[in-house]
Amino acid sequence: MDALTDLVSTINGYLSNWVLLILLIAMGLFFTIRTKFIQFRCFGEGWRRLFGNFSLHGGKQESGISSFQALATAVAAQVGTGNIVGACGAILLGGPGAIFWMWIIALLGMATNYAEAVLAQKTRVVDADGNVHGGPVYYIKTAFKGSFGSFLAGFFAVSIILSLGFMGCMVQSNSIASTMDTAFGIPTWAMGLVIVLLAGIVFIGGIHRLASVTEKLVPIMAILYIIGSIIVLIMNIGNLPQAFALIFTCAFNPQAQFAGVGFGIIAAITQGAKRGLFSNEAGMGSTPHAHALANVKDPHDQGVVAMTGVFVDTIVVVSMTALVVISVLYCGDGALAQAYAALTPGSNADPAAIAATVSLNKTNMAQAAFASFFGEGFGNAFVAICLLFFAFSTILSWNLFAKLNVEYLFPKNSKTAVLVFSVVALGFIFMGAMLSNDLVWELQDMFNQLMVLPNAIALFALSGIVSQCALAHKGGKNKESK
Repeated sequence: MDALTDLVSTINGYLSNWVLLILLIAMGLFFTIRTKFIQFRCFGEGWRRLFGNFSLHGGKQESGISSFQALATAVAAQVGTGNIVGACGAILLGGPGAIFWMWIIALLGMATNYAEAVLAQKTRVVDADGNVHGGPVYYIKTAFKGSFGSFLAGFFAVSIILSLGFMGCMVQSNSIASTMDTAFGIPTWAMGLVIVLLAGIVFIGGIHRLASVTEKLVPIMAILYIIGSIIVLIMNIGNLPQAFALIFTCAFNPQAQFAGVGFGIIAAITQGAKRGLFSNEAGMGSTPHAHALANVKDPHDQGVVAMTGVFVDTIVVVSMTALVVISVLYCGDGALAQAYAALTPGSNADPAAIAATVSLNKTNMAQAAFASFFGEGFGNAFVAICLLFFAFSTILSWNLFAKLNVEYLFPKNSKTAVLVFSVVALGFIFMGAMLSNDLVWELQDMFNQLMVLPNAIALFALSGIVSQCALAHKGGKNKESK
């Protein structure tokens, strides 16, 4: 197990430190420029369209799902363990400055997510039974005809099935089981069985049951977590200025505050990019599956709504986690602030090892921060319950995205293939609750990054379509199409 973890970690090092970092930033900048800063000039329009379609009872659509249901399904995928455990991992390994780079990745990623949603709408197909099919495999084959397009689409489909359908769900169930064990002493195997049972009920109901669940679950879970975070920040308001200072200082000059104890600008950027991708999924090719199903008049309409999902995920929810953790643990007399202060100046100690000296790791950092103000029992319970909602909703959406690609790979035997996939996926969910957290996260990172490659190639190839759609709208006003 340790040897496999080391191998996967080495592969991820090359992918995240070079390929992913360059590709994500380049893609975000490219679409920001080609769409003339769509994430800023159409920011208000996205929110107007979101609240114009807001409903906790969208109902069953004749074909596809409502625009808000599509966003809720996408946000359910985006807001998961990456917003709590992932953000803590980025801070732990990359320093507080990693959060700044997560913000940058998110702001650029809003333009990328717009492109994904637009292309998903443009290339979706409706079969004879009225079922909507869409996602990266369809715009990949639109961008590249023949065997090359088929290869890229197939590579993406296999990658997303492994990444989200299997490994990703292991990450989510692992985090749920770990935090519930810490908070309530529930054995991980027992929690795994509960997750499998609840997920199986939703899986059986198909797209419409999933959309009905996510449209209710997502707003409630986000509001609950934000309110709890704001309470902690108000109670700890004296440390907020130092927390913001650490984020910006460590993003560019990490050694200024931590005396060269293992943080570096490259570590901050790569951790921010890697966890930013895992958190908001912009450019990864997952959320376009949900946005393809939305019933809208114009692809642009769903594109601007899709951007709000990235904003909520990272700029709002991740920021809540980051500010709570940094202000409580890294500022003032926080546990990690004291641990770093006790080190010899100029030492090159490993950040994870330093955290371990005060019994902290990426899985329990958020719980420790909330427990400092809510008390150990309530603080652990609050994070565990929030993470249960976050991660469970992500399991539901990721399973749907993977399932759509199973149908693509096996069109003639789709029902049988989906049934087999669902059974195997439930098995992975159960195993994930009990497996090594480090290995599960490393495998998820690797398959996430492999997914990006074919998706990014197709996005670049079809950028003209995205640009034309974006430039036809000026702050919500539609020009006459040629």
